[in-house]
Amino acid sequence: MARRRRGRPIHGWIAVDKPKGMSSAHAVARVRRIVDAAKAGHAGTLDPLATGVLPVALGEATKTASWATAGDKTYRFMLRWGERRDTDDGEGAVIETGDLRPSEAAILSVLDRFTGDIAQRPPRYSAVKLDGRRSYDLARDAVEFELPERVVTVRTLVLLDMPDADRAVFETRCGKGTYVRSLARDLAEALGTVGHAEEIRRLAVGPFTEADSIPLDILETLVHSAPAQDYLLPIEAALDDIPAVPVSDSQASLLRHGQPVRISARERGVIAAERVAEGDTVIAMADGVLVALARFEDGAIRPTRVINP
Repeated sequence: MARRRRGRPIHGWIAVDKPKGMSSAHAVARVRRIVDAAKAGHAGTLDPLATGVLPVALGEATKTASWATAGDKTYRFMLRWGERRDTDDGEGAVIETGDLRPSEAAILSVLDRFTGDIAQRPPRYSAVKLDGRRSYDLARDAVEFELPERVVTVRTLVLLDMPDADRAVFETRCGKGTYVRSLARDLAEALGTVGHAEEIRRLAVGPFTEADSIPLDILETLVHSAPAQDYLLPIEAALDDIPAVPVSDSQASLLRHGQPVRISARERGVIAAERVAEGDTVIAMADGVLVALARFEDGAIRPTRVINP
């Protein structure tokens, strides 16, 4: 006898405000349990030390998670001067100290070096793989290794506050693969001292913002006392920067069966207005319902990910 699948078929996004000390996997499992969902995943891992926006995809929304993950992320972080830690955050052991505390003028003078496309070395305690092993496993086993630098994009980096001589608060908007812990470490090094990210809070992931996010205890209350629309965002919430093309019911049926559809004059107008180029991704919508992610090719839209809520 086939085993009954646990959970209900719930489709959409919940933006969670992840608390400090909880892993992203634990937060996803908690959401899945709270809403009794059959399937769940997340867009963009947050370290246990970090708090803030963790978009959780439920059901068919998991098919759109890569788009959310690829979007820019915004962080606010507190850099603690004078202590370098082996994890580059407040959880690790102190491995170096320094007496220099940079001035505001000194900090401002180096920020331009850390914007644009920059070379960055991930923290030793990270999920990056080296020779098939996670670097955090290598670090815990006291293996000597060095992760290669890679190019990441930092769009903005702003000094917000200097609450005391030992700390400075920054906000950054950055692209996929950027480590805030590495940014804090490298900022301190550029200023002739050492430092680590004492606190990290994520304010946005792609279209999901702090204003959308719900603490887990509040979510538990909402699920039992409020309609789903009070906490569940639609599947297409992760796709707000992808042009939408309206399709008919018959076209939707073809797309759901993996078949391409030729676009009508009305749809060509949408394509032109949105400046969609050959090979670009669009989303096919039928009466306001997401049908598929598709590629625009040779005057047709060809489904790449079919949504079946």
